[in-house]
Amino acid sequence: MAQKYNMQYSIREYTAEDKDAVISLFRNGILEHVYPAFFKAMSDPDHIGVALSISMAGYVLGGSSYFQALLFGGAWAGLVYYCCHEIYEGYMKRRLGTDMADIQASFLDNPDNGFWVAEAEVNGKSKVTGVVAVTGRRGEDEDESEGSGGWNGGMMGAQEIAQDAGDGSYGEVSHMVVSFACRRKGLGAQLAQKAMDFCKERGYSRIVLDTSSPQTAANSLYQKLGFVQTSSHSNTHANRWFSKLARINVMHMEKFI
Repeated sequence: MAQKYNMQYSIREYTAEDKDAVISLFRNGILEHVYPAFFKAMSDPDHIGVALSISMAGYVLGGSSYFQALLFGGAWAGLVYYCCHEIYEGYMKRRLGTDMADIQASFLDNPDNGFWVAEAEVNGKSKVTGVVAVTGRRGEDEDESEGSGGWNGGMMGAQEIAQDAGDGSYGEVSHMVVSFACRRKGLGAQLAQKAMDFCKERGYSRIVLDTSSPQTAANSLYQKLGFVQTSSHSNTHANRWFSKLARINVMHMEKFI
């Protein structure tokens, strides 16, 4: 049982009965990043400048029409939002079509992998409120794997690998999602600890994960748990212009254990 908060929860291994709840939680958890990504992108000085320029063009072309100015500026904002949405929705669909399509085969049938759900009592009923997964990598280069976010964060330098303990194996933490009702109650830290404990048991020398820049709460949690950002890039596997307009960076983080 986790720490004592207003809501109690337990963390256990995934079962087939959890599939619908897990898929729903994962889908909602990924798409909720669209709005933060959009607002973060629109606050970029370049986007502000473009939006003002386009609005002014609309104002002039519309014969000093404020409506035309708003229409042109809104069109630019709509384009940026579309790019943010496509990036996260594309990632979600890609994962639902690969490892999430058969969680049992992708994770539980492999002793080097793991997939857990958190449960809590909500209105008198047990409900899945969080998920986390680990994929074990033994003697593999990070750039040969898809990475926990589907966005590879790049390899470590040769000197860092040489200093790595054991056989160079590591665990990739992925699919970390906590339902809105259970946030700021310690569940995220408990799920992360479960993943780290599993990696220690399997003898992995380090843990890696990928996260995106708009996920400020998750990024803060990872830093508190001792993860360090080692690289970043803008390759979201979406159209490169979408990535440029969305201003989303993928951050690769890792921790030695």
